[in-house]
Amino acid sequence: MDKGSEINGFLSALGLDEEPMGMCYTDKEPEQGVTPVQKILPTAEQEAKGEVNFGAVFTNFSCVIGKIWLARKKKTAAYFDREHYGCLGGAFYLGFLKPQLETVARFISTGIPGRFEGERYFESPEVSRNFFATIDPRPAPARFCVFKPLSHFSEGEVPEVVTFFARAEIISGLNQLAVFVTNDFEAVSSPFGAGCTNVVSWPLRYLSQGKLKAVMGGWDPSERKFLKPDEITFSVPYEMFQRMVARWPESFLSTDTWSIVKKRIALSKKKWGETAGTVEEE
Repeated sequence: MDKGSEINGFLSALGLDEEPMGMCYTDKEPEQGVTPVQKILPTAEQEAKGEVNFGAVFTNFSCVIGKIWLARKKKTAAYFDREHYGCLGGAFYLGFLKPQLETVARFISTGIPGRFEGERYFESPEVSRNFFATIDPRPAPARFCVFKPLSHFSEGEVPEVVTFFARAEIISGLNQLAVFVTNDFEAVSSPFGAGCTNVVSWPLRYLSQGKLKAVMGGWDPSERKFLKPDEITFSVPYEMFQRMVARWPESFLSTDTWSIVKKRIALSKKKWGETAGTVEEE
């Protein structure tokens, strides 16, 4: 990233100590980082033929947000591909698997009696299937999906999506700033999704529709253990992030009103025992 000082100025004004994570697709494997263990990715056709060993598939289960959480702590990259997908949900939402398996449709809804209990995020497998068809993730345009701190992007690399991890006061600033830089009164969306759905699939889906939308996430109970208490995600297209970095001095972030909010941000950090630039262990 060639505007490090401008980005740091923006983050300082916002009151955010932790650097956001950028997401990109690339055919170049990161030299350093964390990735799930290698596993065979099954297909819906294999599932229909009864050829999938789900015991092996669910062994070494790894959440995308969990790997990102580890990357945040280590200040490194988290990356995924068809052989290192972590979980079937992540494989689908990151664009490595389509269509999604029927087993997953049942897993996130009612389950299968005698085999496994469902998560009950949907009332029926039919609703699951409708959601899969609606979100319709873009096929991965390159081998690897990579998440890494913005300062780790080299010259010529550009993230498609930038994700902030923060609590309510900072999120309030990002929410209002998204409207300020777009003049769109509905610039922020908070749709249903797994953790990786809201940091990848939904932002890319809105972009494919010509919409510059920020997406709030972190609502999936299954991902909460990989976030700080009270923390949520706020993912924006890179174009929106650029506008935020360039135009924040014109906005409320330079007013006395925000100075009062920043005092609350400092109080929150003190309450949680956090120091600048750290992500505490759970």
